[in-house]
Amino acid sequence: MFTRTMDISTSGLMAQRTRMEAIAGNLANITTMRNEKNEVKPYQPRFVVFQEDPNIGTNGSSGVRVPAIGIDTDLPPIRVYNPTHPDRDADGYIYLPRINMMTEFTNAIESSRSYEANLGAIEISKSMANQTLRIIT
Repeated sequence: MFTRTMDISTSGLMAQRTRMEAIAGNLANITTMRNEKNEVKPYQPRFVVFQEDPNIGTNGSSGVRVPAIGIDTDLPPIRVYNPTHPDRDADGYIYLPRINMMTEFTNAIESSRSYEANLGAIEISKSMANQTLRIIT
């Protein structure tokens, strides 16, 4: 029972770690205007998709998994007039990724709190298992 509880929390830890990595990537590329092929194309923000994982857990409880990391292709880039930039278009505009730093920071705080909550659940499970062993022995 305690192992299953820890498995559920561990799946949450791994999912939130993946989310933090996506957030960090978005923040690191907030001004990236070229893709991997060195073409002038703004970075497209990543987001993590969470899904219930019924293979983890018992008695109606489930874990979580990350089936995909999505790319937000619907967001148009930010158009900024910069006629001296080498990546400008014919009209003197550059295109930056539409990444909102405050939104990313808020998501990072939320992910961090969820990570901490899962760590707390693991600690409580460990404590309960230790107390059970003390009672038995």
